[in-house]
Amino acid sequence: MGFFDLFRKKKAPDLNDLWALWEEGKLPAPHTQLMTYQSEINNGGHSQYFFNTANSGDLRAEVTAVLSLLPEPLRSNLQQAYEAFAAQADIADDVNDALFESCDEVFYAHEQLVNSLLEAYAATLKR
Repeated sequence: MGFFDLFRKKKAPDLNDLWALWEEGKLPAPHTQLMTYQSEINNGGHSQYFFNTANSGDLRAEVTAVLSLLPEPLRSNLQQAYEAFAAQADIADDVNDALFESCDEVFYAHEQLVNSLLEAYAATLKR
């Protein structure tokens, strides 16, 4: 499914449509970065998100994109986790596990805010 195929559908795009676009690499920034963030947190938390993103791309740019969309308290939560990760001497260090777990809990407690942002974005893709 291409990005503009959403406009040919009879129903309004929803989160499933966004996930399909994300999986195909066709979701525009910064929403693609937000969905990557959500996916990584749900698969292994902030530690996994930082490690995978740092090893596959520009972590600072990815975090900046996500921060541009997140509302509080998720914005400050990610900022705190990112600063702790960036301060590590080696990305393989586990010195921040307790902090990352705490940040994971904040994310999970407020994940509906992320879903709401994505649903609102999907609604803008209506015909």
